[in-house]
Amino acid sequence: MSDNLARVSFSSEREPYEAPARRGFRLVSAAPNRRTRPRIFYALTAVAGMAAIIVAQLLLSVGISQGAYEISSLQSSQSELGRTAASVSEDLVRVSSPQSLAANAEGLGMVSNSNPVYLRLSDGAVLGAPASASGSQAGAASLVPNSLLAGSTPLSALPKATGTGETLAITSAPVVPAGLAAPTTR
Repeated sequence: MSDNLARVSFSSEREPYEAPARRGFRLVSAAPNRRTRPRIFYALTAVAGMAAIIVAQLLLSVGISQGAYEISSLQSSQSELGRTAASVSEDLVRVSSPQSLAANAEGLGMVSNSNPVYLRLSDGAVLGAPASASGSQAGAASLVPNSLLAGSTPLSALPKATGTGETLAITSAPVVPAGLAAPTTR
């Protein structure tokens, strides 16, 4: 380009203008064996793709909501099982108290001995003077009363199991409506 400028600016004679050579135009027609796809095919493909995406999203939403319902059901049963476990552990603590054990032993015909004898395991020595217990001693009445045992039935008063697979309820837990928490008392 700088050469052309240099020629123009320094040359005093003018070069004649040459017209560019004409190119021949030819008609281009569509090839007879090549067929273009109609635009409706692309529109139907796009609509089918959108429908597939919407259906997939709905199915995922239903699956996730079903999982949420299942989680809610499991959480409610877990809380109910927790309340049941707490009630059973309270019953176990109440039944395994010394007062309950003494009352059940008395119900089975045992008597408490006011003259206890101890065995020292290190050397096998017997500490105390062994004597037989008499039935006239106070027994469970000498213990501090347990207010939780006021309405319970001793094991000796319960009916005997017949071995047919039935279970015996030692104590009955208080009925608590669902959704209300029972207070823990000791």
